[in-house]
Amino acid sequence: MAEPPRSCDCFVSLPPGSRDDHVIFGKNSDRPRDEVQEVGYHPAAPHPPGSMLECTYIQIPQVEQTHAVVLSKPAWMWGAEMGANDQGVCIGNEAVWTREAVSPGEALLGMDLVRLGLERGDSAWGALTVITSLLEQHGQGGPCREDPEPFSYHNTFLLVDRNEAWVLETAGRLWVAQKVTEGVKNISNQLTIGAEGSAEHPELRSVAQAQGWWDGEGEFNFSQVFSPENPPARMELAKQRYRGGTELLQQHDGSVTAEVMMSILRDKPSGICMDSGGFCTTGSMVSVLPRDSSLPCIHFFTATPDPSRSIFKPFVFSDCSTSVLGVVSPQFGPDDPVRKQPRFQSQVDRRHELYKAHQVALGTMETNPDEGLAVYEILRDLESQCLTDISAMLNGEIPGEELGELFFDSVDTEIKFYQ
Repeated sequence: MAEPPRSCDCFVSLPPGSRDDHVIFGKNSDRPRDEVQEVGYHPAAPHPPGSMLECTYIQIPQVEQTHAVVLSKPAWMWGAEMGANDQGVCIGNEAVWTREAVSPGEALLGMDLVRLGLERGDSAWGALTVITSLLEQHGQGGPCREDPEPFSYHNTFLLVDRNEAWVLETAGRLWVAQKVTEGVKNISNQLTIGAEGSAEHPELRSVAQAQGWWDGEGEFNFSQVFSPENPPARMELAKQRYRGGTELLQQHDGSVTAEVMMSILRDKPSGICMDSGGFCTTGSMVSVLPRDSSLPCIHFFTATPDPSRSIFKPFVFSDCSTSVLGVVSPQFGPDDPVRKQPRFQSQVDRRHELYKAHQVALGTMETNPDEGLAVYEILRDLESQCLTDISAMLNGEIPGEELGELFFDSVDTEIKFYQ
């Protein structure tokens, strides 16, 4: 029997939690160990009226205009674990189980909703309304990993822009949301919104009352009302990591930077960085969203597993933005096992060029620790130089346009270094 899945972790720091006048977003994506995560850029685009959009499992009506997005996503699915758009919005999701039954049928994955929120939302709240509207219309469900063994869940989301953050927690088509305007916040595979919700589905309380989960009197506490009586192991394990993540954020409250967020995502004692068992951290993201809208947002991605042995590479939206083939996986079209019925009856090699090179480097680190340490130190020096350049740009010392090719340059340098 497959190992019980573990967890993801999402973080945000807003001033005064951040050292500078920046909103800092971070996420570790914890997925099946051998699953490949790619990073792809998709430009803004118009779409013909009445056109349809093919998501991971279902088709939905397309909108007339979509934003440019950069996504860190499992290579087999249409949706994304985390990403950003050219409007300064970042979104990450988490698995969660509630008293509402998980639909056995195929619908929108939580990862599809992440991508749809980014493609269609021009703010954190705008993306939230996109997601909740699509939940109402299409529901959520379907296999969440590339495996014939069923595994599905509901989702929570952290949505962030330059001014605020929203925590969105769902139970089927129902939802509640909490607005965060200052300080630090994290989520980890459990319901966290109690009585402090800022917005909710109009039928949330009536459904809870009809099901006998709430008596209709006194305070309505979403997490208490909708948390399952016998939560799965993943939710129980997440409690410890949620507390650990909260403690790490609070230790740096008032001084959070991109570097601090990266250090949190690399933290192994807390379990936030997972590198053992059948599930591990397969991709990581950190974003810097300056409150000053004249400054560009900076998004860092690893595109490789285990952030403690990977480097974060910076992406900046610009007129010359394009996908970097070194971190884009092969495509298999109609022969892809995810497209065939029944699904997932075979496996294909989805590794991109950087993933393959990184695997070789990890093997060197394990067989020759001294050489591996030297490799790691050089890579971290490269990352540190990128962070220095980013800081100089945000301080007005170098033009932001010069960083448009930095993601390509960083990926290319890393691949050549491994070779």
